[in-house]
Amino acid sequence: MDTPSIASLATRMSSVEFQQTKEIAVLKKAIDLQAQGALQLLEAIAPLPTLSSSGGVAGQVINITA
Repeated sequence: MDTPSIASLATRMSSVEFQQTKEIAVLKKAIDLQAQGALQLLEAIAPLPTLSSSGGVAGQVINITA
């Protein structure tokens, strides 16, 4: 290889590396945004109401008298 070819190759490789670094940064930002959205959805879920008569949690007591 001659010197101009080596220089051109080095420049292209540097450009590709820079592009990959940018793409990884964008991907990480997207993952962070998705994580924040998922956390907001989980926080928006209302807690289970407690049953005043037994002090238990809804879904743990079955009323069998009908």
